[in-house]
Amino acid sequence: MALAVAMRPRHWLKNVLVFAAPLASGTLFEPRVLVATFGAFAGFCLVASAMYLVNDARDAEADRAHPRKRTRPIAAGDLSVPVALAAAVVLLVIGLGLGFLIAPALGWVLAGYAAMTVAYSLYLKDEPVVDLVVIALGFLLRAIAGGAASGIPISNWFLIVAGFGSLFMAAGKRYSEFERVKSLRDEGIDPGALRRSLAGYTSGYLRFVWAISASVTVTAYCLWAFEVGEASGGGPWGVLSVLPFVTALLRYAVDVDAGTAEAPEDVVLRDPVLIVTGVLWAALFGLGAWGV
Repeated sequence: MALAVAMRPRHWLKNVLVFAAPLASGTLFEPRVLVATFGAFAGFCLVASAMYLVNDARDAEADRAHPRKRTRPIAAGDLSVPVALAAAVVLLVIGLGLGFLIAPALGWVLAGYAAMTVAYSLYLKDEPVVDLVVIALGFLLRAIAGGAASGIPISNWFLIVAGFGSLFMAAGKRYSEFERVKSLRDEGIDPGALRRSLAGYTSGYLRFVWAISASVTVTAYCLWAFEVGEASGGGPWGVLSVLPFVTALLRYAVDVDAGTAEAPEDVVLRDPVLIVTGVLWAALFGLGAWGV
């Protein structure tokens, strides 16, 4: 049970991004593409869980001083470091093997994600700005994986939307952690126990990053939605999808501004309005991509 918790299955929600490229291409429900995409989802879940175990094993001592992370299985002593690292190796091998079996391109995307995440856990997480870029790249690689799994060409607009949307979430995550630091100081807890890279940020800078990345995301999405609608001849659906997309982004921004977006997956799961607008967006965009 401790191992299952340490694998952070709640975070697998992030991996639904692998469905974005097949959905945008209008080929998601073709049997070959659907199977490959679910395989990419499973591969990312396995590799990501392996990386969570490696990260928690490395940070176990620091996590014990953290007001929230001290309950993680390794930090709490419910799961030993050797067992966690052994499980990480097994999960990584299975995940990479599945990726290369589905498509070599997917295997290399997963391998790149694993290498980047290990570098992040060991060195890059304490570097301001660099940590934002790495987090954003983690989301972007998930979005690319869906196309890599089934050989779907990926639109340049899609990459811009996914990239800057990922940066928006990364900056929002750091901003929420930065706001938490203020409460930690009031409680007499060392803010360094949360994250050392926060010392290199200011509240104004992080607000600037997530504001400008949100602006680029919305602009690029509008252009992408128009392009998808024209290419498929799917009527107004692509254009109409702009409304729920922008609504969802603005709704998420409420949590960012309130400093409660430290865990993106929790923001989504606890907000029924965000879930409904997300489903509505997927339906409208899918209709446009499929030329209905």
